[in-house]
Amino acid sequence: MSRELSAFRREARDWLAANFPVALAADPALQAVDVHGPPNTHPDHVAWKRRMGEKGWGVPTWPLAYGGGGLSRDEASVLADEMARIGAANPIVGMSVSLLGPTLLEFGDEAQKRRHLPPAARGETRWCQGYSEPGAGSDLAALQCRAEDHGDHFRVTGQKLWTSGAHYADWCFCLVRTDTTKKHEGISFLLIDMRSPGVEARPIPLIYGWSTFCEVFFTDVAVPKENLVGPLNGGWAIAKRLLQFERTGIGGARGAGAVSLAARAKAYGGTDADGRLRDGDLRARIAAHDVDARTLALMLERLRAESRADQARAGLDSVVKNAAAAVSARRRELLIEILGGQGLGWSGDAYGPDELDAVRDWLADKAKSIYGGTTEVQDNVIAKRILGLPAR
Repeated sequence: MSRELSAFRREARDWLAANFPVALAADPALQAVDVHGPPNTHPDHVAWKRRMGEKGWGVPTWPLAYGGGGLSRDEASVLADEMARIGAANPIVGMSVSLLGPTLLEFGDEAQKRRHLPPAARGETRWCQGYSEPGAGSDLAALQCRAEDHGDHFRVTGQKLWTSGAHYADWCFCLVRTDTTKKHEGISFLLIDMRSPGVEARPIPLIYGWSTFCEVFFTDVAVPKENLVGPLNGGWAIAKRLLQFERTGIGGARGAGAVSLAARAKAYGGTDADGRLRDGDLRARIAAHDVDARTLALMLERLRAESRADQARAGLDSVVKNAAAAVSARRRELLIEILGGQGLGWSGDAYGPDELDAVRDWLADKAKSIYGGTTEVQDNVIAKRILGLPAR
């Protein structure tokens, strides 16, 4: 490690020691953030979020001018190491920093960056994604939500579907049709204030008991022209770039908790005379899953290294997304199998909190192969961009 990075490590360690509330490390649940649900209002979490926002380390590599930390990628990696060492989670998460922020840094004008990025970096604004529609899911370019030119503003009318966290969001980055004579070339990328008259978000009840997705209706919503990102009718290129951020983020997200499947299986299924899990078949499948999970982690490390060296390859975000969805689904299924009858609970004192969470998480995980682009859509991307197969 260079002398400069060693000095930064000491700086980061000292700052974290002075600012991270130790009570959060003692109870990780206090740090939990539902990016599509109500905010975490625990006083220690609120204080930690404010301090990280003021420091800019919630988005460490963003420029200082836009509320970020101005750190290099290597410095950000050191900061992540030091946070992990003391059990500190980044409190500033969500679409505002994982999707909207990187997109505006690349495509936004200076006024848009200065207006929207600093509050996002401080965790003060929440964004939702207005992409899918009832008739435009996998074929996203078929969207029909209209934005008509009314001089100094657009007038937006239409519907969006499966909009995560829309009922809690302050803003929406939205794909709208501004030219009805073209498909991909008739789409624009618009920023819409969710408090505008004519915006309605309706939560959709889901199988796992929460309502993280919404239907969103726009009825003659006035949106200033200054909220257009990029050129008019140039939104498709921006939309595709944002989806790359989303797919990589989904793939890089942590799995279904830190608990060891093997340890959980031993607790529920018992061990043989040699201390091994009694069920040999289950033992083999847990081992295979652990190999897949480790392989995924190594692939992500390699992609991060290639990104730092500006050697990122097109289409690999789709590989990451599909691999992560498959690994996560297999883990959830194995955990339910391990729990046996205790993995059938929905409520009641007969089941522990971890057992009830496992059931809901298993059901919620089913959506991972759909949102961010379905597994089948990613397979098509991989076939064309990586394998070079002809379109059919």
